[in-house]
Amino acid sequence: MRQIVFDLETTGFKFSEGHRIVEIGAIELINGAITGRNFHSYVNPERDMPPDAQRVHGLSGEFLKDKPLFADEEVAPAFRAFIDDAVLIAHNGIGFDVPFLQAELKAARLATMENKIIDTLHLARRKFPGAPASLDALCSRFGIDTKERERDGHGALLDSRLLAEVYIELTGGAQAGLDFKRDDHEGSQTTQNGRVAKRVARVRPQALAPLVTTAEREAHEAFVAELGDDCFWRRAGNDPG
Repeated sequence: MRQIVFDLETTGFKFSEGHRIVEIGAIELINGAITGRNFHSYVNPERDMPPDAQRVHGLSGEFLKDKPLFADEEVAPAFRAFIDDAVLIAHNGIGFDVPFLQAELKAARLATMENKIIDTLHLARRKFPGAPASLDALCSRFGIDTKERERDGHGALLDSRLLAEVYIELTGGAQAGLDFKRDDHEGSQTTQNGRVAKRVARVRPQALAPLVTTAEREAHEAFVAELGDDCFWRRAGNDPG
């Protein structure tokens, strides 16, 4: 299963109040494990940067003024291509990230997303009712290193990576990435040309030492001798090992 953990940085909380996206970051998961594939882009918001927002993510209007616009090919269309039909994962995604992103897509006259959404804020509140459920609090709970975030502030790609680690812990921890599904090619392997070849069992180079001691074998043979010629062990070859 393919999932995309993503995060946005913005100039403020509501698109309806004139705020815009300034950074998009996303991390790919396959079967619950981080693959190393990611998406990242800064975005020119075409407006000033409020001081409160800059204190959170450290992005100034001066830094962003030469970055691509949201509707440019390397931002929204590239992000849409990266996520494809994957399940999206975001922290407060239902309340913030997804509505904000959908509003930006509509304003740019681009198709909105129809992907399934998993909100880790909701997951955390169900799993730990009454406990703090911010990304920082969850990182602390699971022992996830946030030194880079503490030093450099929020960043969409960094927060996506941290959230991916949090999501893995919320949904199984060390077991994430394991796939117990059986398929039609079990017992086979795919070669470089794409053909399916039968997997050949490897032969142990040296036989294991017997687990039965000489004394145990002699005791067993004496026991079998008392049972007569038709007992199971005589028919099976009188081998207790």
